[in-house]
Amino acid sequence: MIEFTQRDIRQLEEKGISRKTVEAQIRTFVEGIPFINLHGPAVVGDGILKTDAKQDKRLVEKFESSQSKLSLLKFVPASGAASRMFKSLFNFLDTYKPDKERFSSYVDRKEQKEIGEFFERATELPFYEMVLKRIGQKNLSEDSSKYAFVKELLSEEGLNYGFYPKGLLPFHKYKDHLVTPFEEHLLEAAYYARSKDKAFLHFTISEQHQTLFNTELKKVGKRASERTDTNFIVDYSYQSQATDTIAVTPDNQPFRNEDNSVLFRPGGHGALIQNLDQQDADIIFIKNIDNVVTRDKCDEIARSKKVLAGVLLELQEQIFNFSNILEEQTMDGNTLDEVKSFLENDLNVRFSENFSGFTLGQQIEILKDKLNRPIRVCGMVKNEGEPGGGPYWVKDRNGNISLQIVESAQVDLSHEQQTAIFKKATHFNPVDLVCGVKDFKGNKFNLMNYVDEKQGFITRKTKEGKELKALELPGLWNGAMAYWNTIFVEVPSSTFNPVKTVNDLLKPAHQVN
Repeated sequence: MIEFTQRDIRQLEEKGISRKTVEAQIRTFVEGIPFINLHGPAVVGDGILKTDAKQDKRLVEKFESSQSKLSLLKFVPASGAASRMFKSLFNFLDTYKPDKERFSSYVDRKEQKEIGEFFERATELPFYEMVLKRIGQKNLSEDSSKYAFVKELLSEEGLNYGFYPKGLLPFHKYKDHLVTPFEEHLLEAAYYARSKDKAFLHFTISEQHQTLFNTELKKVGKRASERTDTNFIVDYSYQSQATDTIAVTPDNQPFRNEDNSVLFRPGGHGALIQNLDQQDADIIFIKNIDNVVTRDKCDEIARSKKVLAGVLLELQEQIFNFSNILEEQTMDGNTLDEVKSFLENDLNVRFSENFSGFTLGQQIEILKDKLNRPIRVCGMVKNEGEPGGGPYWVKDRNGNISLQIVESAQVDLSHEQQTAIFKKATHFNPVDLVCGVKDFKGNKFNLMNYVDEKQGFITRKTKEGKELKALELPGLWNGAMAYWNTIFVEVPSSTFNPVKTVNDLLKPAHQVN
């Protein structure tokens, strides 16, 4: 039994976290989180839909013919800071001494291939000329100028990019201006997330960055509107403090800060299911802030998104039709078989072996429950060695089999059979989702009802030299959507262009033609 002081209880109240929630989190630390039980990889023909050119044309037309009648929203998780993106450059600042060593020797000695490439191709970086001008250099021929370049880029006295939100860094350089991922997301939304002349976008950001995002919108909003003839309506939300999770010591007692207050940590991107739940639109497109392309490549991105949205609309049409029939209970055995077949073949639903033994009334209730759920159509990219979760068939603790997006941390990689299944994945998750969150009557689902709380993560960290255990909530596209109806669709690898490190800006997708 954990004893909380009056000060602890006040701290919980200020955060909006109930004592019951904290006690449940501590129980999770004590009991541990079981690994996912992989049943098999999702592959083309068994869990992943692969469309052909004829189908793509039909699906795009399906979406475009409905577009003006639908409320559309683009939802962009954008709270990440850029510090990880510049990890190699921060290390360079800490370890390189230009007055004591040649840069070439440093690269060879430290095996710093990433830094070598960074300077070898520095002229291709969007901010190259701006930084050179700020440090008063014409090029980076001298070792000291290389050091000065990185210092100007990252230091607090300079551009301070390492502490900016990633969404507000210059990713692309056009003729006369630099463009951030934030602006690229506006421009891209005009291609597929616009209804009539309006595009609605919602960014989840850190509260401390709100002013920076407001300033950026004022600066680029008019330019994006004029370029696309679109009126952009942008709003923001923060990750609620009420989704923070308690940190504990290795023996599962609350971890305390130096002032004896309890340490709480952000619950990870899974906390954003609450932010998503507050949105209200017929179709919601979800895409990470750092996955953008230069505008000359937007047509292909848009076409892929419209295919996914077309899949969603076709499935919803059938779901709503069957839901109405089930609601009216005007069905015979043939219709029941038709609904069950649709669920199995089109929505990837698996039924228990006992289904046929239930009464007709019970079968109807099961079918209603399986049909009436939020639906996500997830783009999946062929696995070419990129990091990220993948699509699998998973068996839960009750023996139910479903399609899930699984991260490596959720799998017991010491288990030979589970490792073998994990390695058979042919695709990975680029975070490219198109979601339907309303039922056949037009009411929005309560998304919190479809979260599998047992799909969180326990990680080990240190703070001020002391070990602690931290709890991440079920990931937004993992456990937070575990009980949604799920369809995986193969999408072109050209639609996945994230910037995880600064050198990713050197890839073709980020070079302006």
